[in-house]
Amino acid sequence: MHTLFIISLIAEYFLRGGPPINFLFLGIFIVLLLFKFWVISSLGKYWNTRIYRVPNFQPVNTGPFKWLKHPNYMEVVCEIAVIPLVFHLYYTAIIFTVLNAAMLYVRIGVENKVWRE
Repeated sequence: MHTLFIISLIAEYFLRGGPPINFLFLGIFIVLLLFKFWVISSLGKYWNTRIYRVPNFQPVNTGPFKWLKHPNYMEVVCEIAVIPLVFHLYYTAIIFTVLNAAMLYVRIGVENKVWRE
């Protein structure tokens, strides 16, 4: 899906004639990156993209995990929406935000099942 996202960004950008940058959304994107680094640093050596159970490991409850159960996924959904909006690419923003949210809904279900086991 990431490859299609990038292709869609490029295609819509050129089809729209190279629209100007929206600096508000660029600023939001930078804040999202800072949030992502906070999430990753809170997880430390346990940050990864795979789903697996580590024996005797307790969930992280520091950093953004104090308030959110899946802060990285919240950040990713926002990032997928905001990147296209930096360039006024509304179709890409809508389509891939919905697809990504659906995919993460399934992934979070799998993760929660692994935690219950």
